[in-house]
Amino acid sequence: MLDLRPILESVDAILARHALGAPGAYARWTLPHERRERHFGLDPYGCADAANLLYTRGRLPREERETWIATLQGLQDPETGLFQEATHHPLHTTAHCIAALELFDAGPRAPLHALAELREPAAMEAFLEGLDWAGNPWIESHRGAGLYAALVLAGEVGPEWRERYLAWLAGESDPETGLWRRGCVPSLREKGAFVFPHLASTFHYLFNFEHARAPLPHPAALVDTALAIFAERLFPFASFVGFAEVDQVYCLVRALQQCGHRFAEAREALRRFAAEYVAFLSGLDPASDPGLDDLHALFGAVCCLAELQRALPGELRTEEPLRLVLDRRPFI
Repeated sequence: MLDLRPILESVDAILARHALGAPGAYARWTLPHERRERHFGLDPYGCADAANLLYTRGRLPREERETWIATLQGLQDPETGLFQEATHHPLHTTAHCIAALELFDAGPRAPLHALAELREPAAMEAFLEGLDWAGNPWIESHRGAGLYAALVLAGEVGPEWRERYLAWLAGESDPETGLWRRGCVPSLREKGAFVFPHLASTFHYLFNFEHARAPLPHPAALVDTALAIFAERLFPFASFVGFAEVDQVYCLVRALQQCGHRFAEAREALRRFAAEYVAFLSGLDPASDPGLDDLHALFGAVCCLAELQRALPGELRTEEPLRLVLDRRPFI
C-alpha cells in the first residue's frame, strides 16, 4: 500500500503558508522564481485552488463560507464578467473561479457579459471550429473546455446549447486514437509523434463529457492511446509538479470504465505509475520546491492522487478518502 499521508501533511503546511489572513484569501506563490516574476498577493488561482485542495481533502470550511464566497466573487470584473490572471487565458481563469464557487453552492456575482454572443449554439460551434486543434491543442483546450464550464456553471445556457456542444465534439473525435480533434492528431504509428498535447487537450473536453454523463465516442481507442503513452514514455511524467499526470490518468481511467478494454493491463500500468509518482512527490522538499509552492500546480498533483486512489481501491492510504472535484463539477 502506498501511504499518501506524509504528502498530504505537506499540502496542509503549504496551504497554511499561502494564507493571507482573511478566510478564503490566498496567494498563489510564496517563493521567488529565478526567471519569472511572482505576485505574492491575493490571486484568483491562490483562492480557487485553496478551496479546491480543501475540498479534495474533505476539509472545505463550514464556517465563514460567505467570506470565502465574497472573496472569490470579488475577483470578477463586473463589466466583462470575467476573472483574469496573467498566466492563463481569461476563459480558463473564469471557468476555474466559477468552478471553485460551485463548491460552496455559489456562482459569480455578475453575468458573463463578454461571453454573451457565444450563448448562441451556432456561434459556439464556430468558436470551437476556430481553435488551433493541430498546432496548440493543449492550451487551446483551456478555451474550448472553459467555455462550457463557465457558461454551464453560471447557469447561462440550457440543454440545447449543452447538447449542441457535446454533439459537435462527438462528431470530431478521432476514431484511431480517441483524441480530439479528427484530422489534427498524429497517428501513434508515426515514429516520434508528439501525441501527449492532444491527450492533455482531450482531458479538458472529457471532463465536460463526464459532467454531462455523456458517452465517449471512442473509449477503447483512448485506452490504447493512454497505454501507449505510458509504455513508450511519450511524456516525462513525474519530473515536475503540474497537471500532466492527472490528464493522463483521468483519460485512461474514465475511458476504461466506459468499455473495459485491456482492463488488466490498464490496472497494472496505473499501479506502476502510482508507485513512481508517489515516490517522486515524496522526494520533493515542500519548503523549497517551486512546483509545490504553486498552489495551482500543487492542486493538479493532488487531483492525480485522488483519481489514482479511486482507480486502485485499497492501494493508496489516506486518513480520509480524497475527493476529486471533477466528480462534482467540470473544470480544473
